[in-house]
Amino acid sequence: MLWTILTIIIILVAFYFLFVNYYPTFGGDVNDDKQRLYQSSSNYSDQKFRNIDASVPAELGLSKTLGLAYKFFTTKVPNGAPLNDLKVIKVDLEHIKKQDSTQLIWFGHSAFYLKMNGKHILIDPMFGKVAAPHPWLGANRFNSHLPIEIKDLPDIDAVIISHDHYDHLDYDSIKALKEKVSHYYVPLGVSVHLEAWGIKANTITELDWWQETVIGDLQLICTPAQHFSGRKIGAEQSTLWSSWILQNNDESLFFSGDSGYSTHFKSIGEKYGPFDLALMECGQYNEMWSDIHMMPEETAQAGVDLNARAIMPIHWAGFKLALHDWRDPVERVTTAGNALNLPVITPQIGAVIHLNDSPREFRKWWKKDFLEE
Repeated sequence: MLWTILTIIIILVAFYFLFVNYYPTFGGDVNDDKQRLYQSSSNYSDQKFRNIDASVPAELGLSKTLGLAYKFFTTKVPNGAPLNDLKVIKVDLEHIKKQDSTQLIWFGHSAFYLKMNGKHILIDPMFGKVAAPHPWLGANRFNSHLPIEIKDLPDIDAVIISHDHYDHLDYDSIKALKEKVSHYYVPLGVSVHLEAWGIKANTITELDWWQETVIGDLQLICTPAQHFSGRKIGAEQSTLWSSWILQNNDESLFFSGDSGYSTHFKSIGEKYGPFDLALMECGQYNEMWSDIHMMPEETAQAGVDLNARAIMPIHWAGFKLALHDWRDPVERVTTAGNALNLPVITPQIGAVIHLNDSPREFRKWWKKDFLEE
């Protein structure tokens, strides 16, 4: 019996290493040259990137990690996902192209198309069906159709990535977009995945926190987040995670990426605020991991810290990655925003958002009556 168990363990370990090393979705590895380069970053030590609060994320160990995984996969969550495929608004791209104003379109979860100063930009373009390295390892996306199919997107001037987790950086999406994209902007280290997938190094710009660059006449700023990274065992915190700011002469947009609540929001607001609109992580949370994913009430407070004119909850209505009702994030953050006198906009997937009128009312499309229309 002992030999049988040992043999099974050896086979499973061998399968895992073969899977990780030869299946392309896992991406690349940070080599010694890049590690030496990253030593100049104040966020990097002992071959790992760190949060401002270096105690985050907490080291769980194998037993706690397995316990969390067991709880996630065995807990039945009432209304954890919509009963039916979420309807999306199909975008009239020709109309978008004719407009000079800044326009933003949500694809669900944290994925956006942005047209700003004539530049076509994608933010965390995860358009895949499953937020996992293989389709068998995750539940399907809530919306099977996209507001704009990848093949119908215009040529993309810039792709901006917040970090390397599967629900933000997707192999199939990057491959499908490859011929359309001029340049990629990523936090330190994330280039290794793109290069492993055939993206040319000279089309990738890596930034550390507080570094700035330009996309044409747009200002792009890489700012802190409180999170973590890694696409496989042994690669934890080997690449950086970030939030992002996009500004022109008249407008300022903040994108939170994934983050727990901390002092960095106030620091960003003091240095770069106010913001016309802040796209704020609000979903896939739990008290057990609130250091790396904000609770909805913290999301609203972070919007205040940023000095945002309005916030939009993101990181919800895409995938079931936590143990809450799928509608809970939008309901709780709206209530919290009202208490703080902070406008919260809740556009349907595919709706066109204008930064200069962001606090306008949107219908509560996630409600049962609207879903059954």
